Amino acid sequence: MSELAGKRALVTGASRGIGAAIALALADQGADVAITYERSADRAADIVRAIEAKGRRAIAIQADSADASAVKRSVDDAAERLGGLDILVNNAGIARGGPVAEMSLADIDAILDVNVRSVVLASQAAIPRLSEGGRIISIGSCLGERVPFPGVTVYSMSKSALLSFTRGLARELGPRGVTVNLVQPGSTDTDMNPADGEQSEMQRAMTALGHYGKPEDIAAAVAFLASPAARQITGTTITVDGGANA
Repeated sequence: MSELAGKRALVTGASRGIGAAIALALADQGADVAITYERSADRAADIVRAIEAKGRRAIAIQADSADASAVKRSVDDAAERLGGLDILVNNAGIARGGPVAEMSLADIDAILDVNVRSVVLASQAAIPRLSEGGRIISIGSCLGERVPFPGVTVYSMSKSALLSFTRGLARELGPRGVTVNLVQPGSTDTDMNPADGEQSEMQRAMTALGHYGKPEDIAAAVAFLASPAARQITGTTITVDGGANA
């Protein structure tokens, strides 16, 4: 399929897990893809090779999403090396848990810097570079709308911020035909939250389908929102959580 043929995408935090699956899905649809990574250079190189094997251009850019200047630099670098930018996927994120009363300032800052500030800054840097009809897609969490157990309050707050950001930015960019949407994963089998982890049985029990999702499930939603078929969808949320929030 080539619904995204000629399109140029940047996926942040895409050396593994959901980000890697998104990068590969966009390449499958014909897009050239730049990815960012923080430390996993070898895994980022593997994703680059996999994209190139599909006949697409691929670039890996080292960037710490907690570093404001690195976020802007990565967007500028991707756009310059790809010859423009049509799709931005704000995927980079971190999870640190614990009761609010016990969380350190360092952990609170890290969550907000990566999960909120980097999304705003990457989008800000991408806006002047996006082509008409471009796409901004952010990856949130089903916990952004519902907090069903303690210990994830600050993380959930960081993801809920993306709801209003998505809606507001959709209003700002609508006149240019740029759509802005949010994908909210539920329990997804990744290094961050493995399907055989300590809390996996509890998480499975919360879902309607009774099982974890796969990174490819999230990637499919992103690929759809990036496609021409989603041209009339903006300022909205697709929740891919197996019915956890049902």
